[in-house]
Amino acid sequence: MVLDKHRKEADFTLTPVAKRMMNVNPNTVSWLGLITAAVSGVALYFSWDYHWVLLLAAFLVLLSGYFDALDGKIAKLAGKCTVKGDYLDHVFDRYADMFMIAAIAVSGWCNTYVGLFAVMGVLLTSYMGTQAQAIGAKRLYDGLLGRADRVVLCVLFPILQFIMCALYGDTFEVLGYDISLMEIMMVYFAVVGNLTAIQRVIITWHNLGEAEKEK
Repeated sequence: MVLDKHRKEADFTLTPVAKRMMNVNPNTVSWLGLITAAVSGVALYFSWDYHWVLLLAAFLVLLSGYFDALDGKIAKLAGKCTVKGDYLDHVFDRYADMFMIAAIAVSGWCNTYVGLFAVMGVLLTSYMGTQAQAIGAKRLYDGLLGRADRVVLCVLFPILQFIMCALYGDTFEVLGYDISLMEIMMVYFAVVGNLTAIQRVIITWHNLGEAEKEK
């Protein structure tokens, strides 16, 4: 999944709403996204005990992701793009990621060690993308696991987990180990997230080398 490259395809859901909110400060929408992400984290944590909360969590993750995209669209249409706003957006994105991923990591859905590596993968993926920009290279969205991918998976897997709980049970056995669908998602974040971080390191290193040759 590499959905970050297809963000423009979601414009039809953003533009009509953004045009109606031209007078709203984009930072206000950013705050709404952050608060919604925090509440989704609470829902994800308690969904182990109350399975119906999985559906609520999926909706809140989707709503948080929508707010995250909407603030930038409002800023562009209203001519309110600022460096401070962009910085705030990056900060809130990282907190939103952690509210959701860390909540699952410490919940009953996931082995703590798997959760730790998932958190590491998500943070390093984002860091490598912004660090490229910080040293003068272009901002990187390349890789196997971007933020849009994480949001989609954090919406899809709670829904699938809810269906599984209703029809089968919380977990199923693989090689003598009981695993949930939520934990499978976290394993994916752990493995593919760290691979994406390494991929971005290699791409940035290559880009810097090409830039040096042009000087």
